[in-house]
Amino acid sequence: MRLTTKGRFAVTAMMDLAMRGEDGPVALASVSERQKISLSYLEQLFGKLRRHKLVDSVRGPGGGYCIARPLTLVTVADIIRAVDEQLDATQCGGRENCHDEHRCMTHDLWTTLNTKMFDYLSSVTLSELVDRQKLKLAGKLPEILEDKRHLAPRSRTGREKSAILA
Repeated sequence: MRLTTKGRFAVTAMMDLAMRGEDGPVALASVSERQKISLSYLEQLFGKLRRHKLVDSVRGPGGGYCIARPLTLVTVADIIRAVDEQLDATQCGGRENCHDEHRCMTHDLWTTLNTKMFDYLSSVTLSELVDRQKLKLAGKLPEILEDKRHLAPRSRTGREKSAILA
């Protein structure tokens, strides 16, 4: 199972674009500078993202890229799939020929993991990632997590457990 830099960089660049795109198109050169990703590499990734209709390009002065759909409708899985990233934990690429041209004993385990990973990445939207990052930058995220701590069940002490059993 590998998520290569291609998928990681694509998600990072899309987050950068989403966070700055409210003011209009964003130049890839500025994304490249902020995220320390090669401009030529970003151009390749954004060509694929554009072909999958995740971004739109604007030519000319003040041009650049913008997200093509509402952030709530763009998932991490969409981005990874657009840049041809394969999320596959099987050794055989799903061909079931990983053990002397036969299915290995753990094939179902890795296939299930593939499904769970894809389901998780499909459940995370660009909107959620951007909102979380904005909260971090505003210094509000620790407060929010602290406020929710009281909702989690707390563990009981040995004395409390004894009292319950008595």
